[in-house]
Order: sequence, then C-alpha cells, then structure tokens
Amino acid sequence: MFNTIGGIPAHPLLIHAAVIFIPLLIVGAIVYAVWPRVRGKIWWAVVALAIIGPLSALFAKLSGQNLRQHLINTGVGQGALLTKINQHMSYGTNTLWWTIALGVVTLVVVGYLWRAAPAGGTESIAIRAAGVVVTLALGAVTGYYVFKTGDTGAHIVWQGI
Repeated sequence: MFNTIGGIPAHPLLIHAAVIFIPLLIVGAIVYAVWPRVRGKIWWAVVALAIIGPLSALFAKLSGQNLRQHLINTGVGQGALLTKINQHMSYGTNTLWWTIALGVVTLVVVGYLWRAAPAGGTESIAIRAAGVVVTLALGAVTGYYVFKTGDTGAHIVWQGI
C-alpha cells in the first residue's frame, strides 16, 4: 500500500505531509495551551492537526519501511548506507511516537479547556499550568525528532545514494 505513487516511491512524497503537519501541530498545540483568547478560534484546527499530524508520521514511517526493504532487495541498501538508513528509521520511529503523544495530550487539553469554558467555570490554574508544561515539553521533543529525522534523511539522499 505504501510502496509507490504513480511509479515513484511513496516515501519522498508522503514525508512532505509530515514535514508540514507535525510542525503545525506543535505550534497549534502550544498556542492553544498558552493563549486563552484564541482558543475559541483555533480549537477546530488544533483538533484536526492532533489527528492529521500522527497519521502523517505513520504514513511516512510505513512508506519508509517499504523503501528501505526495496533498497535492500535491489542491493542498493547495504553496508554504511544501510546503517545510515537504520539511524534515520530510528529517528522516524521516535518522531511517530512523540507525535502520537503530542496529539493525545493536545486532544486532552482541548477537551478539558473546551469543557471548562462553556460551563462558565475557570479551569484550575494547576491543571492549565500542567497542560502548558506538558505541551511545551512534548512540542520540543517532537520538534527535535522531526528535525533529526529530516536531517538524517536529507544527508542520505544528498550524500549516501
């Protein structure tokens, strides 16, 4: 399923979705968590990104696994190049898991704050602070792995094959 699109390996095409939607998720989640005035305007986009971001990471990972196997089967992916591919794949796996974690926490934060606001109640400062801290931390770690995954992938393409 994630082998080719129009005869071209799917991975280089699908990673563009991850490169766009995961950073948008990071920014959207942080803005939603720290800026109460915009929550009513962006909640729907943040919820959509909390779903689309992890899915784009999953599709990038699955297509990358297929591309790796194709390179091994054709004899291109071996030796030092395979080591680089495996490192890139490791970063991609971490990106997937951290993006899922950020997506889940984002949905919880949006759900909690959305529920608290219409009820006329003010959200607990401690809970809001915890949501902000966890969102910031997950955003930073997810951003790091997106960068490392992209950086190692770019080095493979431009220096390895």
